[in-house]
Amino acid sequence: MIFFKILFWASLAIVFYSYVGYGILLWALVKIKNIFKKAKPVPTDFEPPVTLVVAAFNEADFIEEKIKNTFELDYPKDKLQIIFITDGSSDATPSIVEQYNNIELLHQPQRQGKVAAMNRAIDFVKNEIVIFCDANTLLSKASVKKIAAHYSNPKVGGVAGEKRILLSNKDAAAAAGEGLYWKYESFLKKLDSDLYTTVGAAGELFSVRTTLFEKAPTNTIIEDFVQSLKLCINGYVVRYEPEAYAAELPSASIKEEMKRKVRICAGAFQAMLLLKPLFNFFKYPVVSFQFISHRILRWTLCPIALILLLISNILIVISSGSAFYLMILIAQVIFYVMGITGWIYANKDIKMKIFFIPFYFLFMNMAVFMGFKRFIKGNQSVLWDKAARKAA
Repeated sequence: MIFFKILFWASLAIVFYSYVGYGILLWALVKIKNIFKKAKPVPTDFEPPVTLVVAAFNEADFIEEKIKNTFELDYPKDKLQIIFITDGSSDATPSIVEQYNNIELLHQPQRQGKVAAMNRAIDFVKNEIVIFCDANTLLSKASVKKIAAHYSNPKVGGVAGEKRILLSNKDAAAAAGEGLYWKYESFLKKLDSDLYTTVGAAGELFSVRTTLFEKAPTNTIIEDFVQSLKLCINGYVVRYEPEAYAAELPSASIKEEMKRKVRICAGAFQAMLLLKPLFNFFKYPVVSFQFISHRILRWTLCPIALILLLISNILIVISSGSAFYLMILIAQVIFYVMGITGWIYANKDIKMKIFFIPFYFLFMNMAVFMGFKRFIKGNQSVLWDKAARKAA
């Protein structure tokens, strides 16, 4: 009985800390830090030469809108180099981009994946700052200006923009869950940045000093995450800039979102091996704390803890008949029933707000197990197989 109670409370602590406790602790640490050391304001007039690299694969239906959005960015035109790389595209994407003289088009028929495309594009970057973004996103007008300003601090090696999901009242539970998740992630990333460094960047909008860019192995699955944290290994920090955001439509269905999530989770296990130095608390005390608290627990112990929490709760109730543990068990069962119900509705593309949180929570943890299986089997392709997005 004692063993089951220890297992129960340890599992509950892991789950709570991973999803709620870390955010609370982070908020408190940032408040304490600000008492002793006020953050220096980011200058508004720092405008170094910048290169924007847009990765596009078969985006013919959207590429014109992306180009228009790129030309509307608020940054001196003589300081902005624009590169579109369309490697492997088999539709009209390259020919559409080719019509614009102020865009440098990089194209080759071979499809080798996004990592290979980024590695190839970096050789054509002429400026000290490079910003990467995806072709299926629309950037805020001030994105380049807001990102570039952070590089006035020589300690900053990279800047992560914010990812936003464009939702409408018609969007289903899968889309709403995706949007809610990214809002919470953005909140945590801002706090991480305020404490010390952002822990990982989303490839939708990410910047790095060109001299610090490391060409990743072509089999790297989540290169943006690995690239940003390698900057921390090398002694730099990654800032988070919420006013520089990349907006995209949600996944077209729960099946498409699962495909994307499983790929990310498979890449997460690979990333842990590539970023082994960050597990050294003595060498990287703050970054290790952030890395493990924000990322590693969610990808490793938390999904297992959820299972152990339910099993230990059941065994405690059977053994003791405790009303307290019975209430918690009932709450767990209700939560999972709501999650499964939400999953069923999501597969039917039916929106039910009451099921958003339990559904997406269950969905994310299932993706971890599926991603781990794919990682172990080594059958996660590095090819840039994008998830279909809802029509605008």
